[in-house]
Amino acid sequence: MDSITQAALGASIAGAVAGKTLGRSALLTGALIGTLPDLDVVIDYGTAVANFTQHRGFSHSLFVLVPLSFLLAWGLWRWKPLLSYQRWLTLVGLILVTHPLLDAFTTYGTQLFWPFWGPVGLNNIFIIDPLYTLPLLAGCMAFLLRPPAVKAVAAGLLVSSLYLGWTLVAQQIISQRVQPVLAEAGMDQASLLVQPMPFNSVLWRVTAITEDARVEIVTGFLDDRDHLNLEYFSRNPDIARSVATLPEAQRLKWFTKGFLHYEQVGNQITATDIRLGIPGMHPFTFLLAETSDTGITPIPSSQMPRPSINSDALPLLWSRLTGETPVLCLATLSIPELGKAC
Repeated sequence: MDSITQAALGASIAGAVAGKTLGRSALLTGALIGTLPDLDVVIDYGTAVANFTQHRGFSHSLFVLVPLSFLLAWGLWRWKPLLSYQRWLTLVGLILVTHPLLDAFTTYGTQLFWPFWGPVGLNNIFIIDPLYTLPLLAGCMAFLLRPPAVKAVAAGLLVSSLYLGWTLVAQQIISQRVQPVLAEAGMDQASLLVQPMPFNSVLWRVTAITEDARVEIVTGFLDDRDHLNLEYFSRNPDIARSVATLPEAQRLKWFTKGFLHYEQVGNQITATDIRLGIPGMHPFTFLLAETSDTGITPIPSSQMPRPSINSDALPLLWSRLTGETPVLCLATLSIPELGKAC
């Protein structure tokens, strides 16, 4: 999740655990601890793909954060013995563990069990979701205005947790809705990704991929569930096979579970993570190799410039979310003529 959410979660936990003893300083301490795992963004692993796939790696591993909790709690106890070591351990441990657990609900995922297992991503909440964050911020604000409002931060934690649970239920409802349509389209054996569209849990994006094809569906709880629009995209399998043996291509495939789009422009071959963003506005595209008369030459990966944000994106997404617009074409981020598909 975003840094504001992680700070708010850490502050809320600290307020609930130690607010009566530490007062307002509990929230500041919790917010700082809550953002600690994300400091791995300053590490340069050498290439763009390495930086992308190793973010939320060791710094988010339970095998690192649990031992770190004992050490950090001891240091804080020596600094402020007003709290017992056991209370400090509860505060630090809960904050450091819930940080990667929350990240694991996003599509980007997190490497909870590094170095023994790959990324864990449940895909049920967008990386920025105001309905999750606002209850936490409201509880923290109440605490700051009238400390120690422990019940307020606890209520914020409860509401945000219930909302997180709702997103899991919503994901399953959407998954069941699209299964018959995908089966009719011959995509019943496809790899499936079901995730919310930006900033909400009402409108969802479904991506199904085979080796040769990709289908996108946008559907929500406020529109006609009986008529789903399927939008087809090519996957350029020949290009994918041409770079399949490259270490960085393999690393990307491992990290994204194969949800990639390969493209050749001129003599450059790129790979795009199609899980994040939407078609035409995917933020992570990597230059992997160059072609010549002698074949394909791998190069140290670099990240391509992010596409500019379409000023019409938010109004169109809102129109689609409310059901006012029955179909939204992702490839062009446009509304087709009435009665027509993408």
